[in-house]
Amino acid sequence: MTSTATPARRRRTAYATAAVLAGALALAACGSGADPDPGAGKAAGDGGTHTVKTVMGEVKVPDDPQRVVVLDTGELDSAITLGVKPVGATHADVAGGFPGYLPKEKTEDIENVGNIAAPNLEKIAALKPDLILSSKVRDADRYDELSKIAPTVFTETTGYPWKENFLVHAEALGKEAEGKRVVADYARHAAEVVEALGGKEKAAATTVSAARFIEGGDMRLYGRKSYIGTVLADAGVGRPAVVDKAEDGFAYEVSPEQVDQADADAVFYTSFGDAAKSGESKAVKSALWKNMKAVEAGRAFHVDDDLWFMGMGYTAAHQILDELEAELAG
Repeated sequence: MTSTATPARRRRTAYATAAVLAGALALAACGSGADPDPGAGKAAGDGGTHTVKTVMGEVKVPDDPQRVVVLDTGELDSAITLGVKPVGATHADVAGGFPGYLPKEKTEDIENVGNIAAPNLEKIAALKPDLILSSKVRDADRYDELSKIAPTVFTETTGYPWKENFLVHAEALGKEAEGKRVVADYARHAAEVVEALGGKEKAAATTVSAARFIEGGDMRLYGRKSYIGTVLADAGVGRPAVVDKAEDGFAYEVSPEQVDQADADAVFYTSFGDAAKSGESKAVKSALWKNMKAVEAGRAFHVDDDLWFMGMGYTAAHQILDELEAELAG
């Protein structure tokens, strides 16, 4: 079964996203206008700096960066969530644009500076950024070159530590107060979803599988130490036992011919790449798929890959929580 967004679900998703963005922007406005002494504190572009502790060491960054370049989807989500529109960002692949779950008006006019883990340094330099955000796992080999262009803040990796990464991004962007508000709003939202799913015990008794068919590779069943694994944990749902086979907790890989390993009370699935080439199209027509309890119960839902597996930030997480509530509540 493919999930279809109802008007109510679309409204909830739009409201959650708008609330996060509006809250961040409102706080930013209050922070810049509430200072009784116009000469006190930091002002946009006033040349003030602060030091951020990063995986690459201490980095001095502008207090209020105006031209930010982000080199991964998690960093893009963080910036947009905090009300910052980067001047440049990478794409996940050559054909794709910026993640579709982000409001279009927040991503239009952002310059494409190449693909994730293969940014175009000349394009980045031409944008004259005053801050670059990425991670060691993506761009370690380019750190020295990036640092010559602008102050560069790296986290260690992506995915599982997304909440810790967000706090680093907020500090680098000079948006720590807004960041705390975002974290608190998300915690409240997650608690509301747990209650909507019947409370902690009932939610935990509902097992949920997150499956991703991969073009050119095996299907991944995402474990507890992954981005989507943490969002599912925040929603309070249970996980099928197979995810505990995941190497380092990230993902357990099986061939599309073993698709029934994804079975749970509910299955949320998608493809990275073309569905025909990833094996998804063939797998969901197979007897193994059709005989899964989730499929028989009408609880197998096709989801957006950008949102569930590429977003890696709070704006994406809010929308995933909405989808979980819409499909599982009741």
